[in-house]
Amino acid sequence: MDLTTNYLNLKLKNPVVPSASPLCKELANIKKMEDAGAGAVVIHSLFEEQINQEAEELDQFLTAGTNSFSEALSYFPVVGEFSLGAEEYLEHIRKVKETISIPVIGSLNGVSKGGWMDYAKEIEDAGADALELNIYYIPTDPGLTGNDIENMYIDDVKTVKSSVKIPVAVKLSPFFSNVSYMIRKLEEAGSDGFVLFNRFYQPDLNLAELQVEPKVNLSSSEDILLSLRWIGILYGRIKASLAATSGIHTAEDAVKMIMVGADVTMMCSALLKNGISHIHTVIENMLNWMETNEYESVAQMKGSMCRKSIAEPAAFERANYIKALNNYKY
Repeated sequence: MDLTTNYLNLKLKNPVVPSASPLCKELANIKKMEDAGAGAVVIHSLFEEQINQEAEELDQFLTAGTNSFSEALSYFPVVGEFSLGAEEYLEHIRKVKETISIPVIGSLNGVSKGGWMDYAKEIEDAGADALELNIYYIPTDPGLTGNDIENMYIDDVKTVKSSVKIPVAVKLSPFFSNVSYMIRKLEEAGSDGFVLFNRFYQPDLNLAELQVEPKVNLSSSEDILLSLRWIGILYGRIKASLAATSGIHTAEDAVKMIMVGADVTMMCSALLKNGISHIHTVIENMLNWMETNEYESVAQMKGSMCRKSIAEPAAFERANYIKALNNYKY
């Protein structure tokens, strides 16, 4: 069985890829991912807020008391030229590249224009084979139009692509008025791939403390449906790579995503729930499924159940909604 696939112009030995998560902060965990058979790995994200906050804290530390002697400021570097947390992240990528042989994908998480985007080039220089640009933005300004938000995303991609030579994938949310249009514009802006979809973690209220708190709910296999639909719609209509994420827990989940057109399937919650060795289980079960169903390669499976390949393309659209409601048993 041939499990090889191509993602972001990188040849992977299989389409099972651990996505950015806290697990990827430890070098030992990443080595275990490779040993378990992962085709590539996405390093945990470097956040815009992390870079900006550390720059501000560094500024406060370096400039405290400097007015007491006139030459003191000249001994310190310009704020923003380095950040301790960011440097540790870049060093982590260097160590990962020295330790494993599978492709390493860096992850940069932010949205606004600014110096944080300079780290795209730093991540490339640290040895990353590709970059995942996780554009995470919750618009709360009622004066900000949909066009404003879309242009912000497009400008971010153009800025990053102008500074790096490695492939760049954009990890998106599904919250656009027209996902197909947005992806086409981002592809025109230079995006080499898309990761569908970002799974936002929603805040909750602590009634005892009267505080807003973060709440993390891990995904289940039922969460694949939104990504499955859109990858099935997009496959064959864009040239960029497609990565499926959110809710991929089993070999069956991964097979479904490949059959609608995904180049890779990314896993996070499944590894947090079942451990890193679950990668090996998924790959073995995928091989068994392919043998039972007489598929010889991932390439043969890919896109065989996408919108343009099935007899009723409307199944990916509104007709499927109507059919689901009419067939529901209660």
